[in-house]
Parts: sequence; structure tokens; C-alpha cells
Amino acid sequence: MWISAAAMPTAIALAVVKTLVLIVGGVITFFAYKAYRRTRQPALGYLALGFGLVTLGLVLAGMLYEVLGVPLMTGIFLESLLVLAGFFVIAYSLYVT
Repeated sequence: MWISAAAMPTAIALAVVKTLVLIVGGVITFFAYKAYRRTRQPALGYLALGFGLVTLGLVLAGMLYEVLGVPLMTGIFLESLLVLAGFFVIAYSLYVT
């Protein structure tokens, strides 16, 4: 894939933001999982899983497009499905006692 010189700053900014999303989402997922391991509360396990799915979903489209050559719309669709599933799991974690 070729990026025009005019679009290069935006592509770099997007890569930086997606990397930060992956790092921060990974840290949140790690701490939620660590809390689950300490307390064995099912809600915290679901919360960790939900944040993991959301984090994975938010970085998936670009990776699929850049690394595997998947059409961008397909990658965005899969990204959206993972984010939706993650939000459902997070919502369920708030419901479970």
C-alpha cells in the first residue's frame, strides 16, 4: 500500500494512537485479570475478558489491512464485531454478582 506524502502525518498519528490504545487497553485488561485472580470474583473475570475483546477489536482492522491484506471494510466489520462483543461482556460483568 502506498501512502501519499500529504496523508503520511495522518497515517503516523493513527499508528501512534492505535499503539497507545493497545498499550492502555492491555494494561486495563491486565489489572482487571489480576484483580480477578486475587478475588476470584466472576464479574472481574468477565470485565477482563470484555476489555480484552474491546482492545483487540480496536487494533484489529488496521492490522488485518496492513499485515494480511484483508479488505479494509472487512477488517472494520470484524473490528466492530469484537468491540460489540466486548461491550456485551462488560455489560454482563456489571450484571453478574
